[in-house]
Amino acid sequence: MNANAGNGTNGELRQTGETRPLELPPEEVIFGCSSVMAAVRQRASKVAGATVPVLIEGESGTGKEILAKFIHNRSLLQTGPFVKVSCAAIPGTLLESELFGYQKGAFSGAYTTKPGRVEMADRGTLFLDEVAELDSSLQAKLLQVLQDGQFCRIGGQGDRKIEARVICATNRNIEQEIAAGRFRQDLFYRINVIHMLMPRLRDRREDIPVLMGYLLAEFNRRFGRATVAPARATMRLLQEYDWPGNIRELENWIARYVLLGTEEAPIAAPFERSSFSVPLEVSPDGSIPLKRLTKEAALEVERTVILKVLQANRWNRRRTAEVLKISYRALIYKIRQAGLPSKGGRKRVARPAPLATESAGRD
Repeated sequence: MNANAGNGTNGELRQTGETRPLELPPEEVIFGCSSVMAAVRQRASKVAGATVPVLIEGESGTGKEILAKFIHNRSLLQTGPFVKVSCAAIPGTLLESELFGYQKGAFSGAYTTKPGRVEMADRGTLFLDEVAELDSSLQAKLLQVLQDGQFCRIGGQGDRKIEARVICATNRNIEQEIAAGRFRQDLFYRINVIHMLMPRLRDRREDIPVLMGYLLAEFNRRFGRATVAPARATMRLLQEYDWPGNIRELENWIARYVLLGTEEAPIAAPFERSSFSVPLEVSPDGSIPLKRLTKEAALEVERTVILKVLQANRWNRRRTAEVLKISYRALIYKIRQAGLPSKGGRKRVARPAPLATESAGRD
């Protein structure tokens, strides 16, 4: 979710004395109106005041970082820095120095002393994104930080002490990682004092209109556009789509929609990943009739789109024709060609006839 928060790889670092909270979308946008997100909101509000570690699990793009920032903004350390570490984005050979820093002369190329992200998070929040990507040696050093708040820079002579809240996020099942020997069980117990699960967007479909309204306004402002919201029929299509990329995919889709400025994008986008199968038939001479297979694939996609738009418009064929930007007569022909029912549930939906027949060969 784009909220001008979380930009950059270093997280949010504030100067001493600055008390302005991190910029976040309004709470009604972050949590929507779904029951699953109401439970997340209630839990986050309860744990924010206690500086105990929090583990946030969820698929990529569900908004784990936004939740971490929400907790930080309501914590006792809210005036301190929010430091993000992307454990999956930093190569393992560099991650130790990024996390814990190093002393001048600690290794070749260490011409100056550099504090690490852990040290930079003192009196604030350390957010470890994709914590399951940490290798075993770094897991041991992180465990020490969580146990007694101490760490040592690379090449350092003594331990340093910090006071910081640690919030971890992952899109993996850490218990499975433990069983596979890739994650320390004792570290899991340390970071999992409070466990939170961010639901998938398809499990909170009623929140899509709220998210879309906010993101549409954000991208209109950013791109200097005045793109209006899609029609209600299109919104129903969007709420039916599964959004495998979650909020991040919705955000990218809305950016395209704002830039294109037409409803053609929202009609087509949910079906870009539609599953359809065209049998790959090889002729006796070993050739593959590409032209025929391409036509069959196009008909299958067309059939899927028409069916979804009909369902979204409650089988109102005139409204469906308007949304698809084709004539009513053309829609009726295509419905018959695709073997779709004239009204919802009236008869079993059949697959379109093979293109080898005379009727299927028409355009």
